[in-house]
Amino acid sequence: MIPTRLYLMFCCLLARARADRYHSAASEQDVPAFAAVAAESTAEYWASEARAGIEERLHQRYSGDTRAARNVIMFLGDGMSVPTITAARTLLGQRAGGTGEEAQLSFEKFPTVGFSKTYCMDAQIADSACSATAYLCGTKANEGTLGVTGAVRRRDCAASQVPSSRLTSIAAWAIADGRDAGIVTTARVTHASPAGAYARSANRDWESDTDVTTDNVDSTQCPDIAAQLVNEEPGKLFKVILGGGRREFLPSGVVDEEGTNGRRSDNRNLIEEWQVDKRSRNETFRYVWNRKQLLEAREQGPQYLLGLFEGSHMQYHMEADNHTEPSLAELTETAIRMLSRNERGFFLFVESGRIDHAHHENQPELALDETLALNAAVQRATALLSAERDLLVVTADHAHVMAFNGYSARGNDVLGPSGTRDSDGVRYMTLSYTNGPGHRAYGTRPRSDVTLEPNYRSTRWMSHVDVPRSSETHGGDDVGVYARGPQHGLFGGVYEQSRLPHLMAYATCLGPKPHACSGAISNTASAALLASAALLLSLCRGAN
Repeated sequence: MIPTRLYLMFCCLLARARADRYHSAASEQDVPAFAAVAAESTAEYWASEARAGIEERLHQRYSGDTRAARNVIMFLGDGMSVPTITAARTLLGQRAGGTGEEAQLSFEKFPTVGFSKTYCMDAQIADSACSATAYLCGTKANEGTLGVTGAVRRRDCAASQVPSSRLTSIAAWAIADGRDAGIVTTARVTHASPAGAYARSANRDWESDTDVTTDNVDSTQCPDIAAQLVNEEPGKLFKVILGGGRREFLPSGVVDEEGTNGRRSDNRNLIEEWQVDKRSRNETFRYVWNRKQLLEAREQGPQYLLGLFEGSHMQYHMEADNHTEPSLAELTETAIRMLSRNERGFFLFVESGRIDHAHHENQPELALDETLALNAAVQRATALLSAERDLLVVTADHAHVMAFNGYSARGNDVLGPSGTRDSDGVRYMTLSYTNGPGHRAYGTRPRSDVTLEPNYRSTRWMSHVDVPRSSETHGGDDVGVYARGPQHGLFGGVYEQSRLPHLMAYATCLGPKPHACSGAISNTASAALLASAALLLSLCRGAN
């Protein structure tokens, strides 16, 4: 029999070898074990923290806003740090012919701005899985886990099946209230951020059954993320699912419409299973894989729409074939028009997922352009929805380590070199990174001038880097939260990221009273708020 420790080390190394190249899991040798605070491993702890924060904000109702939202859209810029927003704003202005610094992104016009703290249960700096669990399910979790409490460690299948450790998201809360829900992303629809809306998994990498079994885990005991989306609630009830990731839904012997091989070992075609489910319930539905089909489906208006536009992640906006690849704004508009048919309202999650990927590759122009694609999607949503009735929240899951630096004159090209030079008189970039694959082995001083490289300023050119790594890391900064619509004032201040779904639920009257539909709440109502909080907590737990 293989000793347990050796077996675990083998599994760790195997998982490392096939992990998402942007988000490799840290080994035990890299990061000291975290001694979890017992209380923080429960959903009750984080729900209580959120309730206390909501109560405090309600007692500070300086705006007197007693409206309730009918619809809510949560926009997520994956890895959209504050420097990313500032640089993207500047690029937007410079592309329009201005100096740039004076420009303003669409969501920067929102009346309320706050910051969320992104650390996770066992991680000082978050990944997209534990953060998704926080901002969609309202509970801090361990790095690499989705839709489960901090009682579940990464890859612990058995622990993830314990009922008290399983969570539900605000998307599920909306469906339980008779509203509709959907997800839109430029990453795979099974990737960590969108999966937070529907999946419960001990490992974010278990996107297909092949990923589960490779970890020596029984995929019937812990179903993969794609299977959960198609066959389990709330995913199977989502009216709109738009993004990339066809390979996770197809058998390994099947080639998709654009030549990508499927990755499933169980010989299941989940796209067909999705269609069979909708047909069995006499629902109208459509599966699409290109822009033309998407726009046709928008006009036809089926009750359910599944759009998978790439085998893996969608193409970067700057490199996309506009004839086949829809923009994030087009995906967002399609989702809004479909979900708006429900008179009770909807919850929609929209992610610009590839900001993160470009940062991991030290490619700032791509990262900023993906941020501007999110900006366009938000702008489209603000034109379609009412500030009096609909709540829009824009935020990020975590930061990155891109620095916006130097002493440049107003209007300096944000993607070019700084207006000043280093101590040896060598130019350096306005946007650079503290670590990542863009490191150059400079040797002795002075270092080489990166602006003289043959591919300098090409789309895939990497800015210079201090610490060499195969992939740039996330940053531990707080991230911005921008809100417009009913109860937007609740989103100001600095707070735990896990408070976000509770704030959105309060504003949209999801869950028990008192909530925004109850009107203004006085200080004397705090006892009633706390008494009813146990009911809200029950929505935060998932049923088997």
